[in-house]
Amino acid sequence: MSEDTKKYEKDYDDGSFWKKVKKYAVKAGREVIEKALQLYYALQNKDTPLWAKSVIIGALGYFISPIDIIPDAIPVIGYADDLGVLTAAIATVSTYITPEIKTNASNKLVDWFG
Repeated sequence: MSEDTKKYEKDYDDGSFWKKVKKYAVKAGREVIEKALQLYYALQNKDTPLWAKSVIIGALGYFISPIDIIPDAIPVIGYADDLGVLTAAIATVSTYITPEIKTNASNKLVDWFG
């Protein structure tokens, strides 16, 4: 994780994560929300090591933060930077995103998107 996203660790907390996901799920799109959920569930997993949790917290903090490179309010591209950060975090911690975590994220997506 880059130093740029590391500074967003302070912006992460469970309540803010769920508030943003629920409020912007449709606007952000299925792909962004799926990645955010996979990271969230990996963060909750007791088997995910501390270094990986740090990467996840930085990425989710960036996702939650109202201040980022491309403001989320910009139509179409507003979540492109979020997607990039979430994708990079998943690539970094992919070993800890188990089939169970993917299933949990997928089930939540079905609840929200059908």
